[in-house]
Order: sequence, then structure tokens, then C-alpha cells
Amino acid sequence: MKVILKSDVNKLGKAGALLEVSDGYARNFLLPKNLAIEATPGKITEWKAEQARMKAKDAKLHAEAVELQKKLQGKAVNVSGKAGENGKLFGSITAVQIAEALEAQHGLKDFDKRDIKLDETVKQPGQFKFSLKLYPGVQADMILVVTVA
Repeated sequence: MKVILKSDVNKLGKAGALLEVSDGYARNFLLPKNLAIEATPGKITEWKAEQARMKAKDAKLHAEAVELQKKLQGKAVNVSGKAGENGKLFGSITAVQIAEALEAQHGLKDFDKRDIKLDETVKQPGQFKFSLKLYPGVQADMILVVTVA
């Protein structure tokens, strides 16, 4: 029996997948628990249209991310921190501070701190490389400039 999964099912597939499963598995487990719907010809047509819409949306988001990558590649982000007498910062520069600086300096809003990857912990003034994940498979390599306030 062909079914379309409504939610993720462990060891079977993700939501939205069109699968062939045994009749008993579908009737006794998937359908009663509302994890899937039976794939009738009408539902398959709707599923194909939804897949095409999702693919077009994905392509659009990828193209936007590539454009943003071209715009941001190699740009600098300035962050200042307090330092002691020996020039070492009190604490370290975090991804949250970098995200706030990206919003203030470059107008980028919808970035999570988990999208920012630092090669090392930043505990002193200087220049450091970091990458900003824009989309799966698309990232911009940027420079973090840390100054003493």
C-alpha cells in the first residue's frame, strides 16, 4: 500500500515522503495513529504539486543565500570588549556579540548564534576569521576585528 507520511516515523521516513509499505503496517499502525494517509491518485497529484512548490522555494532561498554570500564574503565585523592591563579581554567574544554586531553593522537580522562558527575562542584583541552559515552548503567567510574599549 502506498502512503504519504504526515509526520516523521523512525526508521521509515520523514514527513511528506511517499512510501510503499505493507498493508498490515499501514492499516494497523500508520493510519490509526494518524502518522500517514493513504496515497490515492488525487493525494499523489497534490503531493507532486507540493513537492514542486517546495523545490521552487528551496531554489529561491539558495539563490538568495548565494547573493548574500557574494555581498558578505571577506567583510569585517567590529566588536569591542573591555581588557585588563596586559591587553587580554575580560571574558571572551561570543557568537551572540558577533550576531548583534552583524545586525548593527550589516543589517543582518535572522541569524542564530549557532550559524556563526569561530575557529578559536577570542580572548584578545586582533583579527580572527569566522564563517557565517547562510543556507545548507552556503557560508560566508568573514573577519572579526576585536578592539579594546
